[in-house]
Amino acid sequence: MNLFDLSGEVAVVIGATGVLGGALAEGLAGAGAKIAVLGRNKERGHARVKDIKDTGGQAAFFACDAASRGSLAEAHKEIEARLGAPTILVNAAGGNDPKVTVTPENPFEKIPLEAWQANFDLNLVGGVFLPCQEFGPAMCRRGRGSIINIASVSAHLPLSRVVSYSAAKAAVLSLSQFLAREWATKGVRVNTITPGFFPAEQNRKLLFNDDGSPTARTKAIWGHTPMNRFGESGELIGAAVFLASHKASSFVTGTDIRVDGGYLSQTI
Repeated sequence: MNLFDLSGEVAVVIGATGVLGGALAEGLAGAGAKIAVLGRNKERGHARVKDIKDTGGQAAFFACDAASRGSLAEAHKEIEARLGAPTILVNAAGGNDPKVTVTPENPFEKIPLEAWQANFDLNLVGGVFLPCQEFGPAMCRRGRGSIINIASVSAHLPLSRVVSYSAAKAAVLSLSQFLAREWATKGVRVNTITPGFFPAEQNRKLLFNDDGSPTARTKAIWGHTPMNRFGESGELIGAAVFLASHKASSFVTGTDIRVDGGYLSQTI
């Protein structure tokens, strides 16, 4: 028995048009799952599908705004019609709005409420809450499902400057544990992956100068990471395939797998 064979599974990957979500989509496809690539950017979505198909995988793009209940419901119907009933859900959408990044010029007390709420809408409401409401109950009715929510090291220890992002990701951990308990007897497992620092579009300007040299923040991150480097997107795939597999992780729910190079183990 191949514990990590996902043949016959249908995986919905929200945020698959991004760097980390895209790597997860390609990794699950490589293990045999049919991938529903969900996102707002059609060009990136179709490019991701092409990449998956070029390596022998099966995938289709579905334009979707995860912060819209109606958009999610429409995508769900289309996925079932074209690929089959989803058995895996990966919530990998998220990011940080510069308007809620704390700086000397923009201290905490001046953060606009609407920007704070928008960050929660992106990372928690559209990032996890609404997709779980849409796909989770259908999985429960069928008695089979694995939901993987992407958290962050900042959910465990709030990072300087990105206060709203840290708070939203902490809520992702809490919501995931709640759902794990609620759906445990219904055949649906809910877990999280906590990535460490992986360069992506949303944080590249914080991590690298225009000439490509590391910023002071990058040097601080490396100094706090025992492996002394950033992660590479492909290094998330093993954890995702493990959690997605109903054979490999059938008794695993409500847990958080850290893929952080030891970041959360470091003190001084």
